[in-house]
Amino acid sequence: MSDHYETLGVSKDASEADIKKAYRKLARRLHPDVSPGSEDEFKRVSLAYDVLSDPEKRRNYDMGGGENGQAGPGAGFGGFSDLFETFFGGGGGGGRPQPASRTRRGKDALVALHIDLETAAFGGNADVQIVTANVCDSCEGSGARPGTDITTCPTCHGAGSVQQMARTLLGQMLTNQTCPQCRGYGTIIEHHCPNCHGDGRVRAEETITVKVPAGVRDGNRIQLSGRGEAGPGGGPRGDLFLEVIVEEHPGFERDGADFRCTLTIPMTAAALGAEIPLEPFAGEQTVEVRAGAQTGDVVRLRGLGAQQLRRDGRGDIYVTLSVETPTALTGEQRELLEQLAGMRGETQPAGRAGDRHSGPFSRLREKFAGR
Repeated sequence: MSDHYETLGVSKDASEADIKKAYRKLARRLHPDVSPGSEDEFKRVSLAYDVLSDPEKRRNYDMGGGENGQAGPGAGFGGFSDLFETFFGGGGGGGRPQPASRTRRGKDALVALHIDLETAAFGGNADVQIVTANVCDSCEGSGARPGTDITTCPTCHGAGSVQQMARTLLGQMLTNQTCPQCRGYGTIIEHHCPNCHGDGRVRAEETITVKVPAGVRDGNRIQLSGRGEAGPGGGPRGDLFLEVIVEEHPGFERDGADFRCTLTIPMTAAALGAEIPLEPFAGEQTVEVRAGAQTGDVVRLRGLGAQQLRRDGRGDIYVTLSVETPTALTGEQRELLEQLAGMRGETQPAGRAGDRHSGPFSRLREKFAGR
């Protein structure tokens, strides 16, 4: 038979506080979750504490009784399970777990938020429709029919668990099991609320208005604390997460904080130069088209792009020009163009293959050739 005092590392005249302190120190180090393979040693330490912490068992043990602190041999140690619960999260020294709470935090919710490009770039308000769980108005979250009470479970008397004696290789062990009648809550709802069927919540569809920060993009998430589902039993709400989906714009594309668009201009405007009105999100602007502009030329409008998220400053607008060639000419128009072609020597144009802009090697070659 092992010496319980030696197992705990205390003297035979150790006080109850010394025994408890020694046990806590050893149990933390030898718990199987912390030190795999130490189950047997952990059981010996727990048995020693079970005996030495109980005045009657300790007296029997000191007088030569059994290892389990009983006067007769072979009796089991019934307090091991209670000690385990007390030390590893039982109920405040009571040795039994606390009843489960019917009140719990609600789940978080994720909903898609569809917005247009202007709202994404500059911020604004957007409406989103959600289906969520709200606290039941009839029972105010309790789950019980209005006018009725939630009663204490007659089986576990509010503990949420019942104790059972189990026979094991170590003898009889007193274990805690979830109460089968109240399912661990310690209370019973005898008459459920007809509106929520005892859940304390009802599902509802609602539309909420969301403030969208300027500069958000596809895939960004906006968190609304406390706007998720209500918790069971009248518990607090979770959070609502809105995943931003930016709709395509018919005229502008977004490139980071910049906007890009294509502006189609008449051939005459490209040849003579012009000021072409453009109406982006910031109001009507003027695009300065230089004389002789070509398709593919880009005009930059500084500071008229999107707001940057959580930063100062805005991007730019890049306008790509597309020169439109007339396709349906009147006789007079055709005559005027023929006169222009003759004046420019273009009645029989030779054309030119390749890029209209010569590259650096071509320019270098022309320089050495004396052109």
